[in-house]
Amino acid sequence: MTKVEFCISQKIRYNKWDIGECMTSLYKSMVYQKYRGILISLYDISVVFFSYVFAFFFDNDFFLNGGMLHITRAIILGMCFVLLLHAIMGIIFQTHKSLWTFTGPSEVIRAASKSICCLVIMLIFSYSAGLFLHTQILVIAETLSFFICLGSRLVYRSFRRYALDMERNENALIVGAGNAGYLMLSEIYRGSSYPYNVIGFLDDMKEKGTIVNGKKVLGTVDDVKDVCAKYDVKHVFIAISKATRQQKQRIIDLCASSGANTKIMRFTTESDLNSPVHVEDIQIEDLLERPSINLENDQIGSYLCDKVVCVTGAGGSIGSELVRQILKFDPKTLVLLDINENTLYMLKQEILRGIRQGIYRADVQLETLIVSIRERDEIFKILKKYQPDVVYHAAAHKHVPLMEDRPTEAIRNNVFGTKNVIDACIANNVQRFIMISTDKAVNPTNVMGATKRMTELIMQSRETDKPIKMAAVRFGNVLGSNGSVIPIFKEQIKQGGPVTITDKKIQRYFMTIPEAAQLVLQAGYYANHREIFVLDMGKPVKILDLAEKMISLSGSIPYKDIEIKEIGLRPGEKMFEELALEIEKCHRTQNKLIFVHEPINISQEKVDQKITTLYDVIMKTDDVAQIKSVLMDAIKD
Repeated sequence: MTKVEFCISQKIRYNKWDIGECMTSLYKSMVYQKYRGILISLYDISVVFFSYVFAFFFDNDFFLNGGMLHITRAIILGMCFVLLLHAIMGIIFQTHKSLWTFTGPSEVIRAASKSICCLVIMLIFSYSAGLFLHTQILVIAETLSFFICLGSRLVYRSFRRYALDMERNENALIVGAGNAGYLMLSEIYRGSSYPYNVIGFLDDMKEKGTIVNGKKVLGTVDDVKDVCAKYDVKHVFIAISKATRQQKQRIIDLCASSGANTKIMRFTTESDLNSPVHVEDIQIEDLLERPSINLENDQIGSYLCDKVVCVTGAGGSIGSELVRQILKFDPKTLVLLDINENTLYMLKQEILRGIRQGIYRADVQLETLIVSIRERDEIFKILKKYQPDVVYHAAAHKHVPLMEDRPTEAIRNNVFGTKNVIDACIANNVQRFIMISTDKAVNPTNVMGATKRMTELIMQSRETDKPIKMAAVRFGNVLGSNGSVIPIFKEQIKQGGPVTITDKKIQRYFMTIPEAAQLVLQAGYYANHREIFVLDMGKPVKILDLAEKMISLSGSIPYKDIEIKEIGLRPGEKMFEELALEIEKCHRTQNKLIFVHEPINISQEKVDQKITTLYDVIMKTDDVAQIKSVLMDAIKD
């Protein structure tokens, strides 16, 4: 490069920076932000004024013959009416609120509607007032003002986007060139939340080279890896509104292979250019091959609507989601029990906000009580006072490693606490009792799983002449729940690694919290006589594959940017989880995602003897090995 060429390039670069700085300063200035609507209105009125003057001159050959405009009362009256009319129409059609930065179809329609209305009214006014202006004057003036106002907005948008591109150092790519992609592009350039330069779109339905809102379609989704490498793309935004789960998973997998940080756009059907666009990191549930859940709302509503419902462990991840789902079925009273005051308080505030916003039933009676299920007398008092029709039991200790160290606490809470709740339900004529279990209760190798299996035995062994329907619902790992591996992986990735897994061959079943809660409610309808329901968890997921995928979607390369370290199995941890015992007879319910295991005949006397043995051992010794041995013997058939 010669010295002259270098100087020219530097001058261009600085000029671009000056333009960008000026545009940004103007947009962010206090005067513009505070008086933006007024300034836009004044500008539009000024354009209308000069458009009418031009049209009058043009119609009367003033430009050709050098004539002079004689100001008359009629002209002054007419012009005042024109300006006032446009000001009022601007307020009605909200053209003064138009986002100059993102002029789109909605703005064009509003501006055109305003001009047409003004034209019609002006025609009526001119003949009514006896002005008898040529129709072509009005048509020319309104058309001219429309195109000048709209054109100036488009020019402003182009200059601003050009200026912003000069300031943005990282390239971004949008997958999807439809309406959602248009919204995503607008959102990126709306402010500083996404300071990226969008290089273009990828779309399977649009031809390569097609221009969408000033940006080219660079290829199909299959080209994402090559395009990202060619243009040094650091960020990929998935903005596709109409895609099946399989299609979305394919797109996410392809984007993960690109090495770019990938986010997905979440939006509602009401989204437009003025609506907030929700953009999130790819969630693991987006990667799960899960069939859609079809709930029988009439069935669920039949036992929840206008009923008194009690939820233990209401502040937990499963318990709180159960509460949210239950509220959709309009219970009369909701009694929430938990020992954790913080989570229970936050849940109560969330529910109250929902009531104020009209999401939940306005007259629902809400009771939030701090209580431990270990307190047998308190549990009996509460159930006697509120007389619930339905009880969901979600309170439990569930952290496997922690329970291995403190089996006494697991037994007191999970076993004795659950027995307290079941006994209180029977004593107080509860119609339906639904207990949350786990896949770790099947052939358990750890304390937590063993205690949950013991609770299943307690539930199945209860002998009563009361018409109570009892059942347990068994499912695997829940994404996003307290203790889930997902938040741990996210934090490790955020810290730059390493991501730790116990074993590269380990597999787990996964389900989202809303899915689990919804299926629990559906299983509650099927409950009859001490069944154990098992939820279809789909295909098991290798934890190693999960870790690799999460690292890739964060924009890093597994084993290169972030290490994956194998640390060995934790005490009591299994390589593969199971959902059913061999001795249990299983068949599918009306819901294809829910299976039921018929109840096993278990003597209540025998189970109570095991409970007594457990109580004696934890009262006599703190020996962890001995307590574990007694617990494992207790769950043997």
